Amino acid sequence: MGVGPREHEEMIAYIEDIARHEGQTVTLRGWLHNRRSSGKIHFLTVRDGSGFIQCVMSKKAAGDDTFTRADHLAQESSVIVHGTVRADSRAPGGYELDVTGFDVVSPATDYPITPKEHGVDYLMDRRHLWIRAPRQQAILRIRHEVIDAVRDFFNSRGFVLADTPIFTPSACEGTTTLFPVQYFEQETAYLTQSGQLYNEANAMALGRVYCFGPTFRAEKSKTRRHLTEFWMVEPEVAYATLDDVMALAEGLVVSVVQRVLERRAAELKVLERDTSRLERVQAPFPRISYDEAAEIIRRKGLPFEWGGDFGAPDETAVSEEFDRPVCVHRYPAAVKAFYMKPDPERPEVALGVDVLAPEGYGEIIGGGERVDDYDLLLARIKEHNLPQAAFEWYLDLRRFGSVPHGGFGMGIERVVSWICGLDHLREAIPYPRMLYRIYP
Repeated sequence: MGVGPREHEEMIAYIEDIARHEGQTVTLRGWLHNRRSSGKIHFLTVRDGSGFIQCVMSKKAAGDDTFTRADHLAQESSVIVHGTVRADSRAPGGYELDVTGFDVVSPATDYPITPKEHGVDYLMDRRHLWIRAPRQQAILRIRHEVIDAVRDFFNSRGFVLADTPIFTPSACEGTTTLFPVQYFEQETAYLTQSGQLYNEANAMALGRVYCFGPTFRAEKSKTRRHLTEFWMVEPEVAYATLDDVMALAEGLVVSVVQRVLERRAAELKVLERDTSRLERVQAPFPRISYDEAAEIIRRKGLPFEWGGDFGAPDETAVSEEFDRPVCVHRYPAAVKAFYMKPDPERPEVALGVDVLAPEGYGEIIGGGERVDDYDLLLARIKEHNLPQAAFEWYLDLRRFGSVPHGGFGMGIERVVSWICGLDHLREAIPYPRMLYRIYP
């Protein structure tokens, strides 16, 4: 047995703070990530959730029994390590721990994820373990930073977080992609596609608001850009125009990317991300009309007719023209939701905008101005064959003090995928839900 924790008076430290403890004796509580030996020395890579560090254990310092136990310890065994922090420029984090004591909390056996190559399905079936890997931890830490940066952006600008319901009685953008839920005995409810409609009501009360939570789309899609459950932040602003919406979206994206570059350099390095591409994400973003985007697509030889929505190849073709996100505005009204306001000067297009990320990552933001005229909104609801009774509360917003207003939704996983340079959204959320995956 190693020296017991009660015999140690060292302070408990986290690996992410290890630089503060140079020369001190500390206790780390974590898991064995990797082990290799060289004669009378063990090199133990330990992780504690905040980072990874190499712990150097000599037989002389630790004693024969402790050294022997560590020699046979398997990956992901939980351990408590005592030792002295030493600076070492060759170490990945710049520091190592010289081990003086070592306790096994719970040994692991036959850990299923080994250093060899595993297929994606194999890893996804073991997602609850895969997130322990350095790459997956780096992604999830960047996700945390993105979410934190989003909240700080809005909170520091006078926005009020006003949560919207996940159970809804009606659709936000049509009924074909809703998940129905039995709501007690009498009726069917749906999992929300967006908090926007309720957020408009919040904006009429509070002026500048945002909601932030999970949203659900029952699209039978298997592309790398789709999840059935994802997180979205949605600001809504009273008296906002399309230009206001684009300026807000631009400010948010710039702020989030800068925050990740400043605070998550180590994680971006783990992901081998080319940060020079992210450093170009500065205001102003180029702003082009749907017509101009359609011309770019045709010029590049892709088949495209005016009036259609953009597919992934179309978005990639447009974004390739720019070194930062691009705002594409004024899409055909026919391909946009019923609540999107038509351009008074050209009613066949809507006052909407999509923000397309560079490097082929496609749409990360969609929004625009909302219909604020009662008669037009009622006509739109009927055109889309939506049940008027379910939208009476939404029509009330146009009956009682209607004002021009707008906002957008930004998908967190799409932003994380772009910033991290991921091939698929499934790694941008701890437990992805996709067409054929609801486990674990």
